[in-house]
Amino acid sequence: MADLKFKSMAHFEAVARLGGVAKAAQELQVTPSAVSQQLRLLEHQLGVRLFQREKRHLSLTIDGERLYQTTTQAFESIREVRNSIVRQREAFQLSLRVSPSFGEKWLAPRLAEFSKAFPSWNLRVDATPNFSDFETEVIDLDLRYGDGGWAGLYSDCVVNDLILPMCSPSYLAELQALSSDPRQQLRRARLIDSVKAYFRWDYWLPRNGIQGARMTYPYRFDRSSMSVQLAKDGAGVVLESTSIAFEDLAAGSLVPVSTEFDVIEFPGYWLVCPSRHMNRRAVRLFSDWVSNVGRRDTDRAREFLVASGLRISFERRPHFGSRDDKIETTHESHPA
Repeated sequence: MADLKFKSMAHFEAVARLGGVAKAAQELQVTPSAVSQQLRLLEHQLGVRLFQREKRHLSLTIDGERLYQTTTQAFESIREVRNSIVRQREAFQLSLRVSPSFGEKWLAPRLAEFSKAFPSWNLRVDATPNFSDFETEVIDLDLRYGDGGWAGLYSDCVVNDLILPMCSPSYLAELQALSSDPRQQLRRARLIDSVKAYFRWDYWLPRNGIQGARMTYPYRFDRSSMSVQLAKDGAGVVLESTSIAFEDLAAGSLVPVSTEFDVIEFPGYWLVCPSRHMNRRAVRLFSDWVSNVGRRDTDRAREFLVASGLRISFERRPHFGSRDDKIETTHESHPA
């Protein structure tokens, strides 16, 4: 009964607003006879006449005018909300969270490319090291740094990290003046520590047979972008990724310390969200875009490093974050 009353009210409001049965039928995409039937049904339910019928002209009675003033406001509000929802759906609004350095150095320079591919989107980016609480926050997805496997969440690796020791050309010249042996150079180098990095100096140095290096880091940062900038300015050697430093490497403002050390590749940046969010078309489209761009740019970085004479090994630490972490090598790639 409630559905019938709502339907009758909708037909009544359209007739009263548009001034005739034919125009209302056209808007509602029904026949004029269906509209007339709904008007008769509503009048029967209310027990009053809503229209004065004079030949082909309809005019509202006093009761009809009272009902129209209420229903037209209600249906106008419904139409406004509906149109707003449609506009939002067509605009593809998306909110995402990303770590600050990755957002600044990797994502932001690629958003112009995204805007050309998806010009009608509204995108909000929240750059913070804190992961989203999807149950309490209005966030569609995270781009997270880590080793994957977040319980209860969908995750897909979108960018592989390529890790190597880097410094400015001028600082490398200083080290080479001290010794021709890159291991000796690193023993005497100022080491810049990115404290939240997956691979840090205390793992990397023993792996490469370097003992006695200065493990009291004079510079420690929780932002990779700051570590990279300091190395670029000639203050020391940074162990960082091409996700953050590729443009500096390509421009020559940063250089590998030596081709004797393998580049470490591992799955570093992940698209993360509740599985239900992947049912949204906007989330799926962004996921496809960032995955494609991530693969493209990882391939570009690999090609650049191999062309520079470096070897790449794919490695993971199975228990990242524990005191007895060990490094696991799964396969290696060599320069052509």
